[in-house]
Amino acid sequence: MATVTIYSLDYCPYCVQAKALLTNRGIAYEEIMVDSRDAETREQLRQRSGMKTFPQIFHGDALIGGFSDLKARDEAQGLDDLKA
Repeated sequence: MATVTIYSLDYCPYCVQAKALLTNRGIAYEEIMVDSRDAETREQLRQRSGMKTFPQIFHGDALIGGFSDLKARDEAQGLDDLKA
């Protein structure tokens, strides 16, 4: 089971880039598509992460952040610690 979860929107280019980066690094992930009209789910995510933007990427219960955070982490230390 993937320990990385990415909450994404279907029209989000940063979501596509984040998924591509994870795939290119061989990291399994679970994608949860969020309906842009689902205000309740978006609010629950905002309360959990403090973020309003997408994607929202978690490793277990720990927030990684969005695509720029994932990319910065990859450039600084790599993403091997995210492999299941």
